[in-house]
This record gives sequence, structure tokens and C-alpha cells, in this order.
Amino acid sequence: MNILDKIIAHKKQEVAQLMKEVSLEKLVKSPNFNRTPISLKQALTAKNSTRIIAEYKRQSPSKGIINDKVSIIEVTQGYLEANVAAQSILTDTQFFGGSILDIMQARTVNEITPILRKDFIVDGFQIVEAKAIGADAILLIAACLTKQELKNYGKLAEDLGLDVLYEVHSQEDLDKIELDNKIIGVNNRNLKTFEVDLEHSIKLASQIPDSCIKVSESGLTDPRVITGLKEFGFQGFLIGENFMKTENPGYACQEFISQIR
Repeated sequence: MNILDKIIAHKKQEVAQLMKEVSLEKLVKSPNFNRTPISLKQALTAKNSTRIIAEYKRQSPSKGIINDKVSIIEVTQGYLEANVAAQSILTDTQFFGGSILDIMQARTVNEITPILRKDFIVDGFQIVEAKAIGADAILLIAACLTKQELKNYGKLAEDLGLDVLYEVHSQEDLDKIELDNKIIGVNNRNLKTFEVDLEHSIKLASQIPDSCIKVSESGLTDPRVITGLKEFGFQGFLIGENFMKTENPGYACQEFISQIR
């Protein structure tokens, strides 16, 4: 069983248990459920956008602890000062050390920038939950969902006013998605082996229609690479570990953005 299979198996159990404890009605009645989400699409395509989606990630299955010293509040404030286009927050507890509380806390200091809930969505319940905790967008990973699930979950998110980042790693993943006006994230990290190869972004770029917003994810450590990927039509860049492995992720993010040409 590869890492992704392990994560998905655990996530399905976790969500099944959660659904016994929390009702949909309770989620719908939460204060954040009535707020109007901030558009991730607009944030990435705005004229002066930095196009950086900066991530908060304490740990990962491949690297172990990355940074468990800095709080979500201080990192969020640092990212906002760096003028990020959006913020990504991992809410998986078992493998990434995150929590839905991270988004709820970030939302108390971030009212202007979209927050992407980064998790392994295996049920529509999690999408309703994302809206209830104050997220503006969700991640749908093509590698662990069927074509029909991608369509259904995407529609549910849309109905709730949430944007969707559809994550792909291969042509096979891409073929599962109805490619029209979507935000498509090409993950340079193979979720089955956790190896990183930037060629994935370049290889798949030409297969993604211009009506889509292309986002490159993982392994982006050099501002010059961002400049290069823009040549291939990428309009968004999701970066986490590169900032989080430093003592001050906000400052590292600011320095990185200042070097993008």
C-alpha cells in the first residue's frame, strides 16, 4: 500500500466517524456558513497579484516535522504582509499535523485573502465543513477520486460558493476532469512515492486549455523557476515547505516574492 492509499483509507474512516458526531445541520448553522467566500480565481488573476499561494504545513509523511514552533496566527500575518495571493492550510491531522481549527484561527486575522482548505476530500460532508469553518476554496485530488466524484464534489463546492483547485499529477488524472474554466493544479510531487519532479508542470501545461487557470504545486524553491513557469502559462504557484522550514515563514515568503521578476 503506497502513502496515498494509506492516507485515503484512514481519511474514509475518520470522516465516517466525524459524520456520526457532527450533523450537517450543525455545520449549516455555524457563523461562517453565511459569509461570502473570497474568489481564489480572482485573487490569482488580479492585475497586481503576486500569484503565490503560501501554505501552512507543520509536517508531512515524507519530511516528518517541518515546523511545529510557529503559530498559524503569526504565519498568517506574515503571509499577509508578504502580499500573498492566497493562503493554503492543511487540515489533515494524522499525516500533516493540521486541524480545522487552523483555518478558523487564520480567518480571525485574515479577512481579505482567500483560504484554501488543503485536505484529502473523500466525501461531500468535508466540503460543507470547509464552508462552515471559513474556507474559500477546496482541493480535489484527481488521483484519489473517480470522474463522477470529481464532477459531483466540484458542483457541490460551486453551489456553496467555494472555488475548487483540481489537483493532477498525470495525463490520466487530467482526463478525469471536465476541463473548462477550472483551476488546475499540477502537483510536481508524486503522492504515491512523494518524489518531486518539476518537469510534471511543464509536461502537462500544454494539455490544459487556456480557459483554465494553471497552478504549479510543490518543489518550488527558486524564484527564477516561477519566472520560467510563467512562460508555460502558469498563473499560480503553491509553496509551503520552502517557507515553513524557516524560523520566520512570513519573512521567507516576503523575500521570495521580492525576487520574482
